[in-house]
Amino acid sequence: MVEKFTPQELKKLFRPTSESSGEDNGQVTIIGGSSLFHGAPLLALKVASRIVDMVFFASPEPSVGRVAEQLKSKLSSFIWVPWEEVEDYIAKSDAVLIGPGFMRFRSEKVPRSQRSGGYDETAKVSRDITERLLKKFSKKRWVIDAGSLQVMDADWIPKGAILTPNKKEFELLFGKMDAQAAAKRRGCIIVQKGPTTLVCEEDKCAEISNGNAGLTKGGTGDVMAGLAVALLAKNDSFLAAAASSYITKATGDELYASRGTNYSADELADKIPEVLFNLTK
Repeated sequence: MVEKFTPQELKKLFRPTSESSGEDNGQVTIIGGSSLFHGAPLLALKVASRIVDMVFFASPEPSVGRVAEQLKSKLSSFIWVPWEEVEDYIAKSDAVLIGPGFMRFRSEKVPRSQRSGGYDETAKVSRDITERLLKKFSKKRWVIDAGSLQVMDADWIPKGAILTPNKKEFELLFGKMDAQAAAKRRGCIIVQKGPTTLVCEEDKCAEISNGNAGLTKGGTGDVMAGLAVALLAKNDSFLAAAASSYITKATGDELYASRGTNYSADELADKIPEVLFNLTK
């Protein structure tokens, strides 16, 4: 059964109390980035760092870390974790995001005809990291996004994980299955992104139909993934998944009201905290 997600559901989201102390309101780790895609995990980081108490960021690509260091001059509320220590920070986190900015192919020079169902040597790094961490920390609360979805096997999906595939990523993992059947088979929550987003777990689905064409721009999915992991730190998994989609789309609608589709993923990330506050107060 598919129900329409309503903004009233957002009232159920966790809110920090006045008695909160450090780390009471969530810690997350974000893992991603590559030599080709620097910005993706940083967009996720920008959103998450405004919602939870602490964000740990790790990338296997050193150049991404240098970009992150530049970002710290404007956004200081995250910790750039040395790659060799990433597992220590996963262990202490409430939720983990993996995949934004991971590569499936080294460059755009790989012919489209060679891309279906495959990946090149460089992308094996993404695949190996994804497999190792998902299997070693299978009890953690995961959001799996972008590059990880493109290179992983469905058998690696931890129970209860949130997956955020676009149409092509969904087909790579699940073929012709529908979203609810895939969620039931793998024991996960699927956010099947599109003009109308479908969020499914084993026994229910929610339809999210707000939003506009400005959300097709590169990076907006990374923004949503960052919001999803932040909400997952302190909320029910299905609610976190559906709310992250609804709030991202609602933010796109707020921006559309003043500039049409002429907004960027960075502007979306900057606007989300305000929209989240207004929708939940």
